[in-house]
Amino acid sequence: MSLNYSGDPRQAAAEAADLERAGIDMIWVAELYSFDAVSILGYLAAKTETVELASGIFPIYSRTPTLTAMTAAGLDAVSGGRFVLGLGASGPQVIEGWHGVPYRKPLAATREVIEICRKVWRREKVEHDGEIYQLPLPADQGTGLGKPLKLINHPVRTDIPVYIASLGPKNVALTAEVADGWLPVFFHPERARQVWGDDLESGRQKRDAALAPMEVVAGGNVAICDEATAEKIRNGGRMMTALYVGGMGAKGKNFYNNIFHKYGYEAEAEQIQDLYLSGQKDSAEAAVPAEYLKSTAMVGDEGWVRDRVQAYKDAGVTRLSLNPVGPNRLETIEKIKSWVS
Repeated sequence: MSLNYSGDPRQAAAEAADLERAGIDMIWVAELYSFDAVSILGYLAAKTETVELASGIFPIYSRTPTLTAMTAAGLDAVSGGRFVLGLGASGPQVIEGWHGVPYRKPLAATREVIEICRKVWRREKVEHDGEIYQLPLPADQGTGLGKPLKLINHPVRTDIPVYIASLGPKNVALTAEVADGWLPVFFHPERARQVWGDDLESGRQKRDAALAPMEVVAGGNVAICDEATAEKIRNGGRMMTALYVGGMGAKGKNFYNNIFHKYGYEAEAEQIQDLYLSGQKDSAEAAVPAEYLKSTAMVGDEGWVRDRVQAYKDAGVTRLSLNPVGPNRLETIEKIKSWVS
């Protein structure tokens, strides 16, 4: 489950302890242009005991690769080996607008960051001559005084799990090749395979046999309720869907819009984007396909919710992400937990 990144971190920590008792196995903390996730994750580490704590996600461009590795090792230490490093490229609007660094070659950058992190955690002297990163920095780019160094501390684990948030074909293939887990968004259980199946298989063919099978994290809203309430909850997803499918990126450069095209919602994807970019946000929300909202939400009577949980499992999801809605959130988590365990 993901915690609300815009709320009071102290309240989130109290919620995390309740979620842990209810049976949540992993808690994600986002990092956008909000509070940094590291501070909150460190605080959560002191307030929880068994739940895994994950960055969901650290943008690869906002830290040097070695700082990312140091931060992951530090969070793994204070949590007693419970940290999961979630990484992603984010997008040019945030990376260039907020961080002020170029958004370039995300595929190569992602691969190199992971390679460097794993070297750091193994306490190797870090030497890397990549397309994006060179460590130590070459003499013609600095003072020439840089030298290979290794992490001073001994990490709790030398194999901290790395999950990648990816959508594009090459990035998804890279994820299946090198990552411990995959974080897709707008995951439609019945249509995901037609979008990403070939890319995942391409990556698996190159995967190191020493790596465990890749985890897949996906899910959505969950509530056991009557149909009228269910429809209201499902419609609550229109705003965020329209924002991403219609308003993220630009015309022809929107990863989320591309996914909707590949799902078979070509006309709807075009309509949502045109309406959103022209300022007609309410109309864009209304254009989000009802079939998509119903299929991706685990919301309805108990039989329907069970069917949706099974649909995610059948689609290859190994870690079910929940956003419980309604007054009995912890009871809902406990019930879903009893089904999947």
